[in-house]
Amino acid sequence: MNPIFYKPENAWACDPFPFFKDGTYYIYYMLDWRQKGPDGQSVPSDGRTARMYLITTEDLLHFTEHGEMVPCGGQDQADTYLGTGTVAQALGRYHMFYTGYSPRRAAEGKQAMSVLHAVSDDLLRWEKVPTDTFTSPGGLFDPQDWKDPFFFWNDQAGEFWMLVCARLKTGPARRRGCTALCTSSDLTHWQARPEPFYAPGLFNDHDCGDLFRMGDWWYFLFSEYSERVTTRYRMARSPAGPWLTPAVDTCDGRGLYAAKTAGDGDTRYLFGWLSTRQASKDYQPWEFGGTMVIHELGQRPDGTLAFRAPGPVVRAFDAERPCTIRPGLGRSQISPQAVALDAAGSLACADAGPLPASCRIEATIVYQPGTHGCGLALRTSDDFESGYYIRLEPAQQRLVLDAWPRPNDQPFMIGLERPLPLEPDTPIRLTVLVEDTICVVYVNDETAMTARLYDLPAGHWGPFVQQGHARLSDLRLAQRSTRP
Repeated sequence: MNPIFYKPENAWACDPFPFFKDGTYYIYYMLDWRQKGPDGQSVPSDGRTARMYLITTEDLLHFTEHGEMVPCGGQDQADTYLGTGTVAQALGRYHMFYTGYSPRRAAEGKQAMSVLHAVSDDLLRWEKVPTDTFTSPGGLFDPQDWKDPFFFWNDQAGEFWMLVCARLKTGPARRRGCTALCTSSDLTHWQARPEPFYAPGLFNDHDCGDLFRMGDWWYFLFSEYSERVTTRYRMARSPAGPWLTPAVDTCDGRGLYAAKTAGDGDTRYLFGWLSTRQASKDYQPWEFGGTMVIHELGQRPDGTLAFRAPGPVVRAFDAERPCTIRPGLGRSQISPQAVALDAAGSLACADAGPLPASCRIEATIVYQPGTHGCGLALRTSDDFESGYYIRLEPAQQRLVLDAWPRPNDQPFMIGLERPLPLEPDTPIRLTVLVEDTICVVYVNDETAMTARLYDLPAGHWGPFVQQGHARLSDLRLAQRSTRP
């Protein structure tokens, strides 16, 4: 059975830039073999550098691999290495603008990063247009930073706009990240605006920019690695801004990065990659590249974005298993598909049985005032001494992922936390997707948190409460059937 979350064989995926056409999502991405050359760039054993590849899907479940799309150039060319970009249809053809990097030019003190152009008639065969290559215009912008182009036709302005990840020449080094704006009438000649599109003076870089409209709002997404290493967003009534920062401006936690979007006109999805950890161990440093994870986007009444499990993925887990809940630690009252846990000043857990390697879990939680924590435990030992804990923390108004055993004096897995409004006596709906080392948590179809589970590959699952009282109902566990 094919995995829910895509990863290329013997390699890792990073920096996807999706495009939707006629019922199919074309997901271009950078394939990384993680073998490093003398200059630190990815060089596999066969001598090739990391490359731009393509997969397509019609249902977000089954992925067709199409191999390499745009080859890298030689050591003397602007595209010795490639980076992310954008694909769109315009002027009768498909156009791709993407990143080129030349280590040799960098060593010579020349401009090493470029925006490159390629064209196609079928989205599968691409022809480079080297004469359209352009670099940073200087001025306010650092000439050595010019990457991750995102272009679109701006109806309001009557011209093509391109957003480019750039950096300012002055200011604190880790806060110079900005997004430059270039304009064009023909997709060949680009003019960089002298002032940035967005320059808040907050981050080192605005990686993998994306801009789209849903309803009456425009959304500008970018990823940063100076404060939290995550994908953030801004919102405005116009593509020209002014850009507002929502109270919770992150799309996920530390696990998901470089996320960009595509949609069919009715539904829009966020495509990013879940990092791996060094040595495939919990609490070890995160690595570049990993496995592709997709969220479905929604809107709250105030226009802020909501993140939920994609409908096709939820429906793929179509073989529901009965939940037989047994007492574990502390006091519990158990009924079919529900359990009330009483843990005043203590801990109470219930056992819902073995957790499959691939499954979907759903539960509704209602906690009483004064409760310190509650949620779902995954891959627990028989005595509940070890396990992963998806924990709601009312006092801190957040969702965290905890694990035992854990090193040193960490309160939970650092970076795996999400701000979350929580109220007692109010139903909270959890949806959890698990597949091997991957775990994605959704709360109320609005908040997403993506994580890796390495050290504990198997165990039981069930509800728990810390210092309080909670009732968990509608507990469901479903697996994928073997039918096509």
